[in-house]
Amino acid sequence: MTLNMKNYKGFEKRPYCNVHYPTSTFTSVVDTPENLRLKKQSQIQSQVLYKEEFEKSKGKVSTVVDTPEMLRLRKTQGQISNIKYHEEFEKARMGGETPQSPTAVYQPPAEPVRQAAAAPAPAPAPAQSPPPSAGKRYRAVYDYTAADNDEVSFVDGDVVLDVQQIDEGWMYGRVQRTGEQGMLPANYVEAM
Repeated sequence: MTLNMKNYKGFEKRPYCNVHYPTSTFTSVVDTPENLRLKKQSQIQSQVLYKEEFEKSKGKVSTVVDTPEMLRLRKTQGQISNIKYHEEFEKARMGGETPQSPTAVYQPPAEPVRQAAAAPAPAPAPAQSPPPSAGKRYRAVYDYTAADNDEVSFVDGDVVLDVQQIDEGWMYGRVQRTGEQGMLPANYVEAM
């Protein structure tokens, strides 16, 4: 076969036919830290890796991480649940009556209406005191004036009955001296 312009191939400025054309061999590239970093970056950017992870996790339930926001929401839900539980507890304790709120104020029963006008009026009976309590008892160590209508006021030395812990800073109870029920700050009282 004669070498001509139609069948030659050039390599390093020399003509070669197909049979004698020099073959080039590839050398292996050393895995340098830079090459490894670039390879990993290419895989991360690749949609192939993303799709593989998606296919592996398809149908599996993932766990929710306890972020500060999730912890706050869980605590709030627990407090709401605790309040509803105490509302149901108060409802059952009062014999099926539904209290207006968990901080209902104690009111003594009304005096019966007198029908006999001719009979001399007996001396008015003193206001009934609240029933004795079997709950926790606390003593006020500071004066406190209610800041809201669901709170109770008390003075240093007052006894607070039927105390229930609402959260770390607030309690719910009845002041023995006045008979009022409501919320009170936990750091203003001490256990007896």
